[in-house]
Amino acid sequence: MTRVLLADDHALVRAGLRKLLESVPDLQVVGEVGDGLALLALVAQLQPDLVLMDIAMPGLNGLEATARVMKEWPQTRVLILSMHQNEEYVRQALRHGAAGYLLKDAAPLELDQALAVVLRGETYLSPAVSKGVLNDYVQRLRSDEAPAELLTPRQREVLQLVAQGLSTKEIARRLELSVKTVETHRSQMMKQLDIHEVAGLVRYAMRVGLISPET
Repeated sequence: MTRVLLADDHALVRAGLRKLLESVPDLQVVGEVGDGLALLALVAQLQPDLVLMDIAMPGLNGLEATARVMKEWPQTRVLILSMHQNEEYVRQALRHGAAGYLLKDAAPLELDQALAVVLRGETYLSPAVSKGVLNDYVQRLRSDEAPAELLTPRQREVLQLVAQGLSTKEIARRLELSVKTVETHRSQMMKQLDIHEVAGLVRYAMRVGLISPET
């Protein structure tokens, strides 16, 4: 039995996915969550075989959550579910360890295909985003470093929360850090990126896929 965890901040989306997955043989939905940080705790507890992961989630976005899952529980596969066809999102998803990228407007049959591909250890990309993306990803991965990887994982967490409009105190409380530590991360991050105002950080976070445009 394949054990699946659903991660999406919209309850109706999770309910729809759960309904679809109930018809898939030998597959069981063992939990669902709507927050990226809460997801990590649930993966640690349940250690599912597969996570169906949205990108735009509060607390910790799906891309960063994927990277954390891959680091701590590499046996768990992650299939990204997204409304975005943006090539940068796809590149970041693959770079962070996702086993597949499926668009949310895909037909149920495509979901079945994606699950089959990912669970046998291969990579699945929706046809709408796959043309040229994989080759481009491999070439660029060999030739340059993604801008977001200039930052440490903790700096990327701080950046996401800054871009979402949280204050330094709110970020410190969310990440269980001191205010001084958050200020240090923020200062070092701005220096490394040569960005010195919040609007610039927001634009950068969008560009590298840490937040979606509507966040």
